[in-house]
Amino acid sequence: MDRISAIRNVEEALRAFEAGEADLAATEERVLAALRTYATEFEDGSGLGAYVGRGAEAVEDVVVIASSPAEARDRIADHAPAAPSSFDVERLD
Repeated sequence: MDRISAIRNVEEALRAFEAGEADLAATEERVLAALRTYATEFEDGSGLGAYVGRGAEAVEDVVVIASSPAEARDRIADHAPAAPSSFDVERLD
């Protein structure tokens, strides 16, 4: 999913919420689903990709965009304060 599609999906979710067609929980689920799809299918031709932390509870399922596994480890550690000194990352394709 590209950025424009993700934004459209979020706008549609907000529109349904504002119209009373969805409650907050349903809106949150739709927005989260759009964001997860965007993140896990991220490709912009720049060599960046989505990476997920693996092997330690503190980093499990933390997803970041990075240009390499090493950069992904650094970014995941920044977003998971309890990250161990060593953990695996997996590129999402």
